[in-house]
Amino acid sequence: MLDTAQSAATPTILSGSIYALLQFDVCDEIRLDRLRQLLSAPAVQQPALKHPAPGYVRYKRPPVVEPIEPQNLEGGERLHGEIKYYDYGVVSVVFQFAFSFSWQDLITLTSRWAWEIDFAARAEQMVRERVKVADPALIKRYTHWLSEDYLVIHVERITGSPNAAELVERNGSLIAQVVRGDTLPLSDQERNEVLQSRISYYPTDLAIIGWNAAFLYDTPSGAEAAIQLLEYANSQLLEFRHYDELLTNVLDTVYDSFEQRPGFFARFRQAGSANRLHTVLLEVMELTEHADNAIKFLSDMFAARLYRLAAAKVGVPDYKDLVQQKINTAEDLYRFMVDQFNQGRAFFLEFTVVVILLIELIYLFRGKGF
Repeated sequence: MLDTAQSAATPTILSGSIYALLQFDVCDEIRLDRLRQLLSAPAVQQPALKHPAPGYVRYKRPPVVEPIEPQNLEGGERLHGEIKYYDYGVVSVVFQFAFSFSWQDLITLTSRWAWEIDFAARAEQMVRERVKVADPALIKRYTHWLSEDYLVIHVERITGSPNAAELVERNGSLIAQVVRGDTLPLSDQERNEVLQSRISYYPTDLAIIGWNAAFLYDTPSGAEAAIQLLEYANSQLLEFRHYDELLTNVLDTVYDSFEQRPGFFARFRQAGSANRLHTVLLEVMELTEHADNAIKFLSDMFAARLYRLAAAKVGVPDYKDLVQQKINTAEDLYRFMVDQFNQGRAFFLEFTVVVILLIELIYLFRGKGF
């Protein structure tokens, strides 16, 4: 009722920016110092603090940032943006468009951005061109890239300056449509599903996190920190998707080797497969730890809570669990293959000893004239 009543009064105007985050997993690792020399680019500024506390959020190795030329969309929006290079092999493209709209205009825009504009193709072409320049700084560059995309709607000002509770009470249905990118009103169940994933630090700020978009009502500095955390959560999802795919392929290869190499001597041939499997395992575990520890939350519990909420909504824990399960399976397979090799080697050694003894006995008996 409040949404309808308010729309009949003076139109509410929202001012802020909408961001499209496009991320690509391009290699195992990026040497940021080398890349910074190639691009002559400074490191990204650390995210602003949510409050003046002794704790803070810090990148272990801040990404290298490179500005991009403004882009024009078919709908007339002029985009500004930047490319970020993370040391764990992810390249992120951020497009930004400043707006001052009514609720309905914002809903229309976010729906079009979510479902009609192919930001990924536009960003991938841009990244592939830049990767050619950055190639000397890339370690184990991939030919096939996985990608993730995410929208962030940052509202800085609203007519009447409502606080977070008032905003949700009056415009909760409209916020849900913005987050879902849907031009039609949502059911009460779906609206509540969207709105339950909200978090605030002050009464005047609000973050509502969805699986493909987020709504932020905050100051520019507060929104900057939240956007970087959302970007980091999506880059982690991308990394764990890559590890999941890599481990799936490795395990399939090992299973195929069991079927294609039956017999006793297959145990000896499995030693090479076991070594390759163990090498991949060590690489995955190292890279997983690298991506997982790329950002630190030191005493800033709100930032940690916001990150956990964002990670849960985009699916990071689910893929992380899948990767861990496949690591456990690979470790069990490695131990099995090593045990099979050791058993085969022990049997071969015992057989060799028996053969040597038989030969010695034959020569011994021949020497005695039997």
